[in-house]
Amino acid sequence: MTGPLTAPVRRQPLVAQVAEQFREQIRTGVWALGERIPGEHALATELGVSRGTVREALRALTLAGLLDPRVGDGTYVSGTSDLAATLRRETDGAGDLAHAIDLRAVLDGAAARRAAAQATAPQLDHIDRLLADRRTAHDSGDPAAFTAADTAFHRAIAMASGNPLLARIYDAVGDLVSDSIRRTTELPEDPALHELHRSLAAAVRAGDPDAAERAATALLQDVSFLDAARREQS
Repeated sequence: MTGPLTAPVRRQPLVAQVAEQFREQIRTGVWALGERIPGEHALATELGVSRGTVREALRALTLAGLLDPRVGDGTYVSGTSDLAATLRRETDGAGDLAHAIDLRAVLDGAAARRAAAQATAPQLDHIDRLLADRRTAHDSGDPAAFTAADTAFHRAIAMASGNPLLARIYDAVGDLVSDSIRRTTELPEDPALHELHRSLAAAVRAGDPDAAERAATALLQDVSFLDAARREQS
């Protein structure tokens, strides 16, 4: 038997409920980073609420740094978590971005090492499929599809690490770096970089933590990747 409940139950305001649904769309990747979301009218119709309610919910997520409204173009996803949005607000110089890349290298290495030690068979199969999707997206010539596929591949490895906190932090830092790369180059890829991704997936599948960590950190040391980050600040 539980003790008495001293706080009254309060119904969450409608705007907050709608905003939380939008957050879930972002969290789950239904609304991907950099993607334009549906318009106010479409969202209001789908949810059965007023456009004013939708507008206020979108405004709340904009203030949180998760959405970026662009006049005459629509609203785009600018962050996948409040942590990602906070990091984006705090990083506005070349040194900050370089530090973010360095931190992502550390996180990638840690995630790869742990994934190699404990990834399940379904997780390994998922990583292999995403590696193939990444290659297909690159060959399609669609920068947005390529960025999304690359992000999904690395996130799958972070999730396979077995540490959900590591995956969440990786998401935040990964969003920051990927956003800068997306704005500076169309397809930041070359044969050597793709081979490193293949080596990373192979090492994780082989259960070789050392090789997986080496491949993961090498990816972030790729000259073209760092050059793209520097161009963002020039």
